[in-house]
Amino acid sequence: QVQLVESGGGLVQAGGSLRLSCAASGRTFSHYAMGWFRQAPGKEREFVAAISWSGSSTKYADSVKGRFTISRDNAKNTVYLQMNSLKPEDTAVFYCAATSTSRYYYTPLAGPGYDYWGQGTQVTVSS
Repeated sequence: QVQLVESGGGLVQAGGSLRLSCAASGRTFSHYAMGWFRQAPGKEREFVAAISWSGSSTKYADSVKGRFTISRDNAKNTVYLQMNSLKPEDTAVFYCAATSTSRYYYTPLAGPGYDYWGQGTQVTVSS
């Protein structure tokens, strides 16, 4: 079992930056591929970014490429999402997700690929 707790959300002006954190419980965090998803009001949840357990592979949605960076610190059981050049359309609840895997480069791009989810953190970007 893994418990995930997101933090770092808030209100920021367009063009600004935020860094989200996702702290995971458990002793085998390094064996989990991690992902970030978001859900805007009235819209379906969408993939944002993913990172393999090794940190060697990362994937991004086209809408955030070049602006967002996913990273992880296995010693701290934490995954991060650095968000730069934020736009009003980035406004959403951001969710952290995890899945256990032994595959070195595994980075699921869809929700069903993950077994554990956090409660979410609100990100609001004002114009």
